[in-house]
Formats: sequence, structure tokens, C-alpha cells
Amino acid sequence: MDGPKLRTAEKVKPPYPLGKFPSNFPHRVASHVVYRACTQSSPKIEGEEWEEIFADAIGARWTPSNIGLDDVKLGVCAWGVKSLKATNPFTQKIVRLISGRNAPVFSYRGRPASNDAALGKQVLEIWNTRVESLRDKFAHLRTVVFMKSNDLTKFTVFEMETVRYSPDMYIWSRNKRNNLEGREVNSGFHKFTWQPHGSQFTIIEEVPGHKLCFSVRPSPKFPIDTVLKHVGYDETWVTITSS
Repeated sequence: MDGPKLRTAEKVKPPYPLGKFPSNFPHRVASHVVYRACTQSSPKIEGEEWEEIFADAIGARWTPSNIGLDDVKLGVCAWGVKSLKATNPFTQKIVRLISGRNAPVFSYRGRPASNDAALGKQVLEIWNTRVESLRDKFAHLRTVVFMKSNDLTKFTVFEMETVRYSPDMYIWSRNKRNNLEGREVNSGFHKFTWQPHGSQFTIIEEVPGHKLCFSVRPSPKFPIDTVLKHVGYDETWVTITSS
């Protein structure tokens, strides 16, 4: 669902057009990948690692957020940052983005809705309130998604506008696990999942056509002694202050 046009956003230009990353972006991301692959016994790029890498790759500030919608900031733009594994990031069509804990019992002061339709509306309104609070601060609000293969050699990155959702556009029902699922009224597309136990809220997105795909060749491993020798480490680096 496309978000509404915002006059402020139209007047204030973002750091770069949506999905059109700076020319050196994939090379900077790849350098972080290779660094981790060479120096870590079990390299990983999860949530916070990707937040830091993305911020560095676009020259932004990494500011981890409890809300999770503004982990990276640059001028008038803020990003929520998502990372997930994919068997083949180049061809995957659908992603499931864990998007916070929406707890109606807490947000509505112990007065959760009594039926699935009303409960689904409350879940969406919690999300919408978070988005609106950040839209007041930033002219542009985006979500950037990083899909990586298990061996960290293939990657896809794409961006989306972070938008609010009209509750009237979705119908809600329980699945076999008693989780609440929201589907688009017109298409029947499964868009949301909300788990009563833990209140986890997941948004299902179709991977857009404007995506960045790149690969990195497998990296050699450097043992700890080789790395320490390269940086000139010796016992004089250590100061013992107590025994």
C-alpha cells in the first residue's frame, strides 16, 4: 500500500532517491562483510551489525532505537533497519519483517478489544501512532531490508517508505496457532501476523523490483596470531591494575 503524499516531504529532498543507493554503497557494505568473514570464526550480520554497516555505508548516524523505526538518521531522513537470511536473496519474492511488539493490553490501559476485528485494528493503530510520531520529526521515513545468503556471499538490499496502514483495508482472523492474521480486503494478501503470546507484530512485504543485488567472493580466514602480528600487538599493550 502506498503512503499518502506529504507536502513537507515533497519540498525537502532526501539524501538520495528511494532505492537508489550511493554509487559506493555496495562496495562499502562488501568491505564490512569481508572484514567479518576474515576475522570472525562464525561471522554474522544480524540486526545491530547491519544497522552499523548501513549507517557507515551512507555516511549517516547509527542511533539504536527502542521503537526500531529510526535506527539510522541522516538529515531529514530516518531508517528502520531489517536483516534476514534467504536461501537465494536474488530471487526471493516475499519477506517477513518483525516490526516490534504491539501490546494492546499495555497501550490501551488494560482494555484490549473483545473480538478479532477490533483487536487487529488496535494492533495497527499502535503501529500507526509510532509512524506518525516520527513523521513529525522527519520529512522522510524509510525501512531498509538486507537479505543475505547463509554463506554471506549473496546479498539483496532494498528500501521502502515506512507508512501507516488504514485499518479498514484489512480483515483479521486466527490461524491454527491462534495467531491473528491481517489480510488485504481486496486481494486477500496475507499482510500482517500478530502473536498474542509476546505481542510480536510481523509485516509481510513483497520484494520490490527496484532492489540492489550483489555478491562477494568467499573470504579467507585469518587466525588470531596473524591478526595480532599485523597490528603489532605484544604484552606491552596490557596494563594490570589489580591482582
